[in-house]
Amino acid sequence: MQAYGRFAYIYDRLMRGVGYDDWAKYISRLLGDAKTVIECGCGTGELTMRLAKMGFFMTGLDISEDMLGVASEKLRKNGLTVPLICMDMAEFCVHTPADAILCACDGVNYLTSVDRTAAFFSSSFRALKPGGTLLFDVSTKYKLERIIANNTFASDEGDAAYIWDNSYDRARSLCEMRLTFFSRRDQLYERFEETHVQRAHTERELRGALAETGFGSVRVYDAFTLEPPKPESERLQFIAKKDNT
Repeated sequence: MQAYGRFAYIYDRLMRGVGYDDWAKYISRLLGDAKTVIECGCGTGELTMRLAKMGFFMTGLDISEDMLGVASEKLRKNGLTVPLICMDMAEFCVHTPADAILCACDGVNYLTSVDRTAAFFSSSFRALKPGGTLLFDVSTKYKLERIIANNTFASDEGDAAYIWDNSYDRARSLCEMRLTFFSRRDQLYERFEETHVQRAHTERELRGALAETGFGSVRVYDAFTLEPPKPESERLQFIAKKDNT
């Protein structure tokens, strides 16, 4: 089953607790002087919208038509004009290079093979201006293997709820997430299911793939800080720079 299909229409209800305002401020700080930004895996546009309001010229890209539909309506209601493109971020291309490529909220974890990860880095490299920046975050191997793996979580937001059952394949570094959703309609709840798979990339693997692609300097932080990663960091923030030449 395609991930982020029907889930798209209740995604924001289940993500109410995510601190998107602070997340957008952190990304804005990392973007620095960048003006044009392509956000890969933009989803329902929560970060896209906030960054556009901050003055960045955003383009949103996602493989899910459903997520883009929600994002489009959200942006329209906020009086924002942002181009949205339905495309696989591992194989995306643009006519006009950007100052920065952004991929937040586990987008790179959904690239479940070495080849697809390398393809995304190559697509990003080609889509950047000389001196441009690729920013992305990942849930760490520590988080997927030690915290999420083989555990079950649940959340009830009143009008929407989910049960999230996980299993981890150590040999392939893949975490399979089986989600059962309940969405309220009048006095009844509609049930549907989706399966998501994320790869537990290591910092070393990602640094190596970025270097092979041609990125120059690569900085890695414990996400939402400017501090170096810790063994128990649950999310890492990468900033990879394309040389000016």
